[in-house]
This record gives sequence, C-alpha cells and structure tokens, in this order.
Amino acid sequence: MMRTCESTAATQTLAPIVSALRAAGCVFAEDEALLLVAEAPDSAVLAEWVDRRTSGMPLEHILGWADFCGDRIAVDPGVFVPRRRTEVLVHQAVGLLRDWESLSPPVVVDLCCGSGAVGTAIARLHPEAEVHSADIDPAAVNCARRNVDSVGGRVYQGDLFAALTPALQGRVRILAVNAPYVPTEAIRTMPPEARLYESRAALDGGDDGLDFHRRVAAEALQWLSPDGHLLIETSGQQAERTSAIVTETGLTVRTVHDDEMDGTVVVGSLRRGTRTQAVS
Repeated sequence: MMRTCESTAATQTLAPIVSALRAAGCVFAEDEALLLVAEAPDSAVLAEWVDRRTSGMPLEHILGWADFCGDRIAVDPGVFVPRRRTEVLVHQAVGLLRDWESLSPPVVVDLCCGSGAVGTAIARLHPEAEVHSADIDPAAVNCARRNVDSVGGRVYQGDLFAALTPALQGRVRILAVNAPYVPTEAIRTMPPEARLYESRAALDGGDDGLDFHRRVAAEALQWLSPDGHLLIETSGQQAERTSAIVTETGLTVRTVHDDEMDGTVVVGSLRRGTRTQAVS
C-alpha cells in the first residue's frame, strides 16, 4: 500500500512539471521531469530548477552534468554541453587506439575540449591512453580539469596548439578535435539554450564555419606521431569541405557518418588508405 501511495505522489509531482516543460517546448519533457525530480535535493530547489528550465536554461547546466558515452560529465554554467553526436568521434578514436600495438601509452590530445568530455570518455574506454586536453576559455578549462583529472589526464589553457607543451610534438597518436563549426550568421538561428547559454567562442566557426578546421589542419602534422590520426567533428553539409582541408595536408582521409547519432567525423591518417565509411 505504501509503494502505491509513493507512486501516486510521484505521479502527482511529475504531472505539472511535465506540463510546464511541454509548454516551454521541451521535446523530452517526461524524461527531463524525471531527472529533475530525482536530482533535486528538496522541493524548493526543484521549483527553482523547473523555472530555470522553462526559461530556456540547458538541463545539463541545471543538473551540473551531462550523460556522455554512458557516464556523467560535469558541465558548468556557460560551458559547451557535450552532444550525443560527438560520441561518434570518441568511438572512432577508441577503435583506432585498439588497433595500435606499442609498449608506450598512446598520446591523445582533445583540442577545443570544452568540458573535457571527449578526452575523459576516451580515457575511460581506453585507460592506457595518455590524455591531454586544451581550450581557450578559462571557464571551460576549469570545468575540464574536474573531468580530465579524474582519469589521470592533463588540461591546458590557450589557443589551439599554443596551449600544449612542445614535448608533445611528433608524439600524438590521436588528435581529436571538436572545434566550433557553426557559420557566424547561422548562430542566430540556433536554439536559445545554445545561443544564449553557451559561450559564443564554443560555437562560432567563422564565415563558413571552417576557420578552426583550417587552422588545425595547418599545424596537425607537426604534432602527429608517424602513424597518428587527426579526427575532426563536422556537419554532414560541411563534411566534403572539411575533408578537402584535411586532404591538402597530405593525410589520407575517410569520412564517417552515423545516422542514428547524426554525427559526422573526418579522419585523416598518415598510414591509411583513403576511403569513405558510412555507419548505420
């Protein structure tokens, strides 16, 4: 009888929250309501969180974490929220690491790391990896340190490769890049929870969205090991141009797309044949 009462009470608590979230345009209102109720320490905090969410604040900024590759990643207010599509980048990186045979730990660099989600997830899935993460945004770096430190990695602050220690040059097995790739003019059409609550520096990729891809590709060879790989997340619409940018460096290129996650990654390799791979 007590279990039935508790179930009824929970339903009564959830119903108005689900309605409020739906009215605010939350697509996954039921799932979000369950998370808010489960995570809130008391009813006053719950009411505050619901107000924040219906005002447009990302759920992850309210909870303080995001679900990424099956684990929780700490996400502070204002820091870029890791997207599910970026899991494609992680799984491609881990697959390449598992194909590698060496006595020394493979060096992984997570460039434009934001919360450090990519480097942290790679380290959790491939604990032998030596992870180095970097971002230009101080808030992102502070957040990333909480995540990357937990897996034994290091975090640096600075502009792309300038953030890294020169000792990594020529040693990077996996250079994983989730740099901004939204064209400047397209930012105004993004959902408010991204446009208003995430750092513009984490979104703006320049006029065509590919400024950072060009900058990364221009220096990547100095940092890759002789059998290293450059992995860049991009969009389906930009994949051909990102691929061309990477090809110009002399790397052989394949493009990976996952329909379910809507994720696209261009992989440039020093010792791989050129091919295009589709993931269904």
